Amino acid sequence: MILSLLACFIGIIIGILAFIHYSSFERFDKTFAAGILFFISCIFVLLAMAVYTGVTVNYYGKRYGNWRFSWSYITGWVAAVLTFFSGIFYMCAYRMHECPRNTSPH
Repeated sequence: MILSLLACFIGIIIGILAFIHYSSFERFDKTFAAGILFFISCIFVLLAMAVYTGVTVNYYGKRYGNWRFSWSYITGWVAAVLTFFSGIFYMCAYRMHECPRNTSPH
């Protein structure tokens, strides 16, 4: 989950820099990089939830008969959905930004 937060934070910083048109690299498209970082963050969230599920089932399933996943599991699913859709939105912004650049007059 820490890697997910790190990738998400870097994606937010790169996304902000992309929308204020800060150009430190000419060939580096920051909206595409931000979208990729949000997809990586989504994968890390899903991986963290899989580890959480496996450890919780192995620990509580053997010791207690009555247990359930709590609010943290719901928060993980909300985080996975939000990072996935933010990655999609950054990819859409990349496509919208890319289209006028690639058109050439006839």
